Amino acid sequence: MTNPARRRYVTYACALGASALTATWPTETRAHAPSVTPPASPWPLYRQFLERFVQADGRVIDYSTPTLQSTSEGQSYGMVFALVADDRDTFDRLWRWSVAHLGDGRLDDKLPAWQWGRRDDGTWGVLDRNPAADADLWFAFALAEAARLWHAPAYADAARALLRLVAAQEVATLPGFGPMLLPGPAGFIDSGPDGSRSWRLNPSYLPVPVLRRLAAFDPPGPWGSLAAQAARLIRAVSRAGIVPDWSAYRAGARRRGFVRDPVKGDLSSYDAVRVYLWAGMTPGQDSTRGAMMQALLPNAARLAGRAAPPEKMYAESGKVEGIGPPAFSAALLPFLSAAGSPALAAQWARAREIVGAPSGPGGPTYYDTVLGLFGLGFMEGRYRFSASGHLDR
Repeated sequence: MTNPARRRYVTYACALGASALTATWPTETRAHAPSVTPPASPWPLYRQFLERFVQADGRVIDYSTPTLQSTSEGQSYGMVFALVADDRDTFDRLWRWSVAHLGDGRLDDKLPAWQWGRRDDGTWGVLDRNPAADADLWFAFALAEAARLWHAPAYADAARALLRLVAAQEVATLPGFGPMLLPGPAGFIDSGPDGSRSWRLNPSYLPVPVLRRLAAFDPPGPWGSLAAQAARLIRAVSRAGIVPDWSAYRAGARRRGFVRDPVKGDLSSYDAVRVYLWAGMTPGQDSTRGAMMQALLPNAARLAGRAAPPEKMYAESGKVEGIGPPAFSAALLPFLSAAGSPALAAQWARAREIVGAPSGPGGPTYYDTVLGLFGLGFMEGRYRFSASGHLDR
């Protein structure tokens, strides 16, 4: 039984304690250390990502974790960035590593494991086999777009195989609400002693542009419906512009609706920051854009006059705590731009601190860097999403 209350809030809670591990490569992977001279790229932050976090064999490593983990999220994000950079060699290496290590050699009959790394006994392998639905969607998106942009049908076949499994294993119908993406196949549905059922959900797992592309690529699938549901979910769980990292939906004999997540409560932090990122990147003509922005706009006002976004917010009380990393500033840029917020300039200047920052302890982590690639890359015009979700680069 995997622990559904894992993923990023476990990873980054131990980041500072694990920083000493960034100094050396683990013995098992020394033969696959990052290439000394990664492919030339006019995108400095992408080159930084390759140099610091991508091995020559295609493994994306999160050095801020004690297990030196690789995740399906990291692999799928890396493939998207390789597409934007038109770097097919890196794209293929990341996908081959994912198939070999997260899929035990094939991903046409199973979804990729979420987490791979160093086990307690010092060996290396899968740490958590339960898939992560957001990564599964990003994998399918990257493969579908690679098939289109590089005229390679084999990528499309791999994307369709993944989508069949996602639809069968990670999409559920919530009574009174409709179809919804579960965070993974196992561990996110509970039954109460009173006969009620509850589903744990992560709003950041539903980027509308990705779902639009998958709907065009696989019309019979639930992707178009999920895009509409993403906006409904955000509107339902946000409070004064604050979206929790996790939410829950409960259905009983007399009452149905969204409730506070039983594990993470109403905390909004490292997961939920992506909700604002995806909303800001959603094309203006998309039918969900207005509803999402309306629900989130109070948070743009909350950031006005602040030197940095808070690290933590609480949806029910509106309380904010701490100072978010420059990566939070980067993730919020598309949202602040879409909102016409006066906070944009200050956060853009702060976000640029990621580029060229020293590596190692105190430097940008894996997650800092990917948020920077998404947010800064979008603002610098390196990519856009079309109304149908196609990647314009």
